[in-house]
Parts: sequence; C-alpha cells; structure tokens
Amino acid sequence: MECRIKWIENMSFVAETGSGHAFVMDGAPEHGGRNTGPRPMETLLAGAGGCTASDVVVILRKSKQEVSGCEVQLKAERAETDPKVFTSIHMHFIVRGRDLKPSVVESAIRLSHEKYCSASIMLAKTAQITHDYEIIAD
Repeated sequence: MECRIKWIENMSFVAETGSGHAFVMDGAPEHGGRNTGPRPMETLLAGAGGCTASDVVVILRKSKQEVSGCEVQLKAERAETDPKVFTSIHMHFIVRGRDLKPSVVESAIRLSHEKYCSASIMLAKTAQITHDYEIIAD
C-alpha cells in the first residue's frame, strides 16, 4: 500500500492513494488552515469506520443475510496532551435489511473488531473501542 501526501499551502495537503484517488486534508483555522477538507485525524477515524462497515456488509452477505444498508456513526475522544491519540471510540452501527438476525449482526460486528478490521484493531492499541447497533427492517 502506498500513499503520497503533498503540501498545497497554509495547512492544506492533498493525499494521493496508491489506488489512484485523491482528497484534501486541511487544518483548523486556529492552526493556519482554511477548513477546505477534513482534519488528518478525522480521516483516520473515517478510515476505521469504512473498514469495519465494509467488513460487516461482507460478513452479513456471506451469512445469507438480506442487508440493504450499513451506517456507522463514530464518536471519539482524544488525549489532552501530545501525542493526542484516540483514547476512546464508540461505534454505533445502523444496519438495514430484511429479516436480519440480531445474533448474526452482532457476530459480524464482533468479527470485524476482533479479526478483520486492521484499522480498528490498530486503534484499539490506544483507544477503548465500544459499539452498539440497531437494526432497521426494510
């Protein structure tokens, strides 16, 4: 995996990924940024959410569940002092589908956090990660 980060101006950077995608990250105005993109730590948190959500969808599909939607709402706390690592992350999953079995949804989330999602497993080295979920029937 490769990624290139290039400084644009002020506190704005463009990230170019090995898969050919690009996005802008920017700092907060109080730190010289212009708020033209997400903060780098926000992208890290979003990456963990995307990683676990994709795991959950794949696991549910392999489990023959009729999943039609998966959303993860993340709330994180960071340390007060440098390095301001994540200290706690709560993930709230909203899973949509037809006749979804709660035990299978719970198992998919657990498997993602314990075995498959590299991002959340890595973040768990500094942060307490918790989750809950709700199922919305189609």
